[in-house]
Amino acid sequence: MMTSTLAFCADAISLEGKPAPDIELTAVSAGGKHETVKLSSFKGKKNVVLAFYPKAMTKGCTIECKTFSQLANKLGDLDTVVFGISTDNAADQGKFIEKESLKISLFADPDKKVTESLGALSKSGMASRYSYVIDKEGTIRKVYTKVSPAAHPEEVAAYIKANLKK
Repeated sequence: MMTSTLAFCADAISLEGKPAPDIELTAVSAGGKHETVKLSSFKGKKNVVLAFYPKAMTKGCTIECKTFSQLANKLGDLDTVVFGISTDNAADQGKFIEKESLKISLFADPDKKVTESLGALSKSGMASRYSYVIDKEGTIRKVYTKVSPAAHPEEVAAYIKANLKK
């Protein structure tokens, strides 16, 4: 569910410098916890990374989410929270977290509205492997559309450390 709308964006990069939409989705975390999270709840408190991936429990997605999980504490020290996000449902996200012992929460976007609004919906109907770095003021500061699952989380951490104030 989106509480403010953002027109479909064919070019995700064009969102850099613009306010992030105030998305509201189900976040699944370790232990099977499900909660509704609004992006605006982090405003003034935390930077947010939205790391879109195509499908839970697939090779590249597993590598990327596990690497973000390994960096969760480092990113936390940079006042940053990471959410993986795909068009999978909450039950599948929960199975993914449990199977891979993920330390990051995963957003479920089965109706694809958030994925589409941020220009991350692929022609196949799944999320593209894009990441969005949102600063504490709620501005999309960086969009990555070319992502290597193993190296990308460190790339994001380096960007945040160099460009966003703690």
